[in-house]
Amino acid sequence: MRESTMSDTRDLNFENSACPLPLAHKDKIVMSHGSGGSMTRDLIASIFHKYFHNPILDRGNDFADFQPPAGRKLVVATDGHIVSPIFFPGGDIGRLAVSGTVNDIAMSGGQPVYLTASFILEEGFSIADLEKVAVSMAAAAAEAGVQIIAGDTKVAEKGKADGIFISTTGIGFADAGLQIGGEFAQPGDAVLVSGTMGDHGIAVLAARNQLGFTTAIQSDIAPLNHLIQAALQAAPEIHVLRDPTRGGLATTLNEIACQSQVNILLEETAIPVQREVRAACEMLGFDPLYVANEGKVIVILPASQAEAALAALRNHPRGSQAAIIGKVTERSSSPRVSMHTLIGGTRIVDMLSGEMLPRIC
Repeated sequence: MRESTMSDTRDLNFENSACPLPLAHKDKIVMSHGSGGSMTRDLIASIFHKYFHNPILDRGNDFADFQPPAGRKLVVATDGHIVSPIFFPGGDIGRLAVSGTVNDIAMSGGQPVYLTASFILEEGFSIADLEKVAVSMAAAAAEAGVQIIAGDTKVAEKGKADGIFISTTGIGFADAGLQIGGEFAQPGDAVLVSGTMGDHGIAVLAARNQLGFTTAIQSDIAPLNHLIQAALQAAPEIHVLRDPTRGGLATTLNEIACQSQVNILLEETAIPVQREVRAACEMLGFDPLYVANEGKVIVILPASQAEAALAALRNHPRGSQAAIIGKVTERSSSPRVSMHTLIGGTRIVDMLSGEMLPRIC
């Protein structure tokens, strides 16, 4: 039996069908939704095609083809998403799936253009919740200016998938000569962040009712490609772009330091953290530098362009709290990240050794 895919001709070529395809009379996912037959067709027509349709997807093939622009290189990224709970303050698994992959492409300095999406649905999962996720994905894709052009849907037996898992692959294009990556940080570079740290991780924890108090903290999930393009226009010599997701700011900067074989020095007083996030972290024994973000970017670039980049970030709604938080100090065979602390000393900022908050992205 052929796999049931969102880009399967049988599943997506609906406009010329002689028969209407209403969703089967079910409010939950059942195993037959993954059979590749009429119930799969109904599910895809009533949920995925309804919200994701575009000229490439509407062709109804088992593939998506497109012509890369002349003089540009292809950029590809892939992500898996298993966040719990799937709905939380400021977002959900659908917005996370689109934004996370869009942002991975954007960190190359390129423009994300297309996404593919694969869904693992657990038997018994609410179809109403699936539709909410699809609506959220469509809205995030529209915000980023990308299209979902292919995908796949599978159903797992009850108890074997925990509701819904989403895998996404992003495709984008960048100028052929553009070189941005974690290996390009240089001594003398400034280190910037586009906003407050730790919002996403604490928002997810709040949604699990594990804080012990109520909070208005919202996840920062957002596609950042437009923000990044604004920064690149203002500061075209950016060396590194990276989103500090799992492991937070501290772990991500350690990864960059190792890639570039440099030391990085931070200023604790310059790192933006919401008061509510800091209070939650203090109560729970967390360090906000290790808590995940899903709508922030680290920018490392020549110090001569730092103020221009900062102004561009702050002029964008997603970067209004951007800050210069440190600098790259020197080459090193033993790369490290350190920080001038609030009390005037200096401490080493290590990489996260374990998982502080499980299932947050």
